[in-house]
Amino acid sequence: MTSWPILSLIAFLPLVGAFFCLIVNGPKEAVERNCRSIALVTSTVTFVISLLLWARFDATKAGFQFEEKMDWVPALGIGYHMGIDGISLFFVLLSTLLTPICILSSWEAVHVRVKEYMVAFLVLETFMVGMFCALDLALFYVFFEGVLIPMFLIIGVWGGHGVSMPPSSSSFTRCSARC
Repeated sequence: MTSWPILSLIAFLPLVGAFFCLIVNGPKEAVERNCRSIALVTSTVTFVISLLLWARFDATKAGFQFEEKMDWVPALGIGYHMGIDGISLFFVLLSTLLTPICILSSWEAVHVRVKEYMVAFLVLETFMVGMFCALDLALFYVFFEGVLIPMFLIIGVWGGHGVSMPPSSSSFTRCSARC
């Protein structure tokens, strides 16, 4: 375990940004502008911190690095165990890189429920990073299934053009139910 829980910071920093987006109040235009800015700054800072993983990752070592471990339910062997290997490192980097790109690309494209959209994207980033870092099966399951909630909202609310439930959302629901 490292002395600094960098994986937890990368995984849960977007939730802090989502919380700040939720508490923003004021006129609609100001709330939208502030939520967009909070989401972009939070996701960019998360990406920059994830670059530290790449810089400090020792490719000559086998096994998991930056491990963080804490028991949750010791009787069942369930715990908070996070770490990365050479493959998950690049998935974390890709997830943290794509989130600010998605936020920037939707800057002017999303006009309805902007605050909720930015919160959904930040929560999605938390679940994606957590999923790629989880080393405990129960923790992986929580993150993996958690990804479906903001994805369903993003696809269902902002995935169509004026349709109450776009075909992409219903397809997502059917495919998720089969898994």
